[in-house]
Amino acid sequence: MNTTPGTGTTEQVGTAAGPARITWHRAPSGTARRVLALGHGAGGGIGARDLRALAAALPADGITVALVEQPWRVAGKKIAPAPRTLDTAWRALWPALERPGLPVIAAGRSAGARVACRTARELGAAAVLTLSFPLHPPGRPERSRSAELLGTGLPTLVVQGGNDPFGKPAEFPEGAYTLVEIPAADHGFAVPARAGVTEAEIMTTVTDAVREWARGLRE
Repeated sequence: MNTTPGTGTTEQVGTAAGPARITWHRAPSGTARRVLALGHGAGGGIGARDLRALAAALPADGITVALVEQPWRVAGKKIAPAPRTLDTAWRALWPALERPGLPVIAAGRSAGARVACRTARELGAAAVLTLSFPLHPPGRPERSRSAELLGTGLPTLVVQGGNDPFGKPAEFPEGAYTLVEIPAADHGFAVPARAGVTEAEIMTTVTDAVREWARGLRE
């Protein structure tokens, strides 16, 4: 492991797809109750605004945040591999996420949210968090991925932009999950200037929603 100022403690984990990397943002000693394992999307890494906001806010609430970089990102590649490869890497690094001995929430943004949903139950996750779940490709609502979301069998929170081209909140099917809408936000939780809301305010809405939901989970 090594520590980089402002980014937490980093750990490299070997997988069949190549080395993955976990950046730990730990809750203060003696206060940690859960680990939030948070994967990135296919179009970016752990520098996404919502991932950074959660890593900064949640440790104070007793949640250690583990930002997970898939092997393709660690290797500097620009295109994500097939879903099966993403799932394989996630499974391989899961034991490192369980090492603190705390319940682990499987989480991710966009493609990372799909990985979390597909694997959470088999890996023994305590719950699932999805940020900007890509319900369907833009303009292709008939290609729904709702089965992945509905099949978790676990307490699940969906945080979704009100104007997300990959699936607006109204398009989501009924199911045993909680959905929080970020009004006017797109897939990256950006909003138009006319909305009169700052990025900081949007990120506070996201982190508050996750914090409140996590507090309601069973220990």
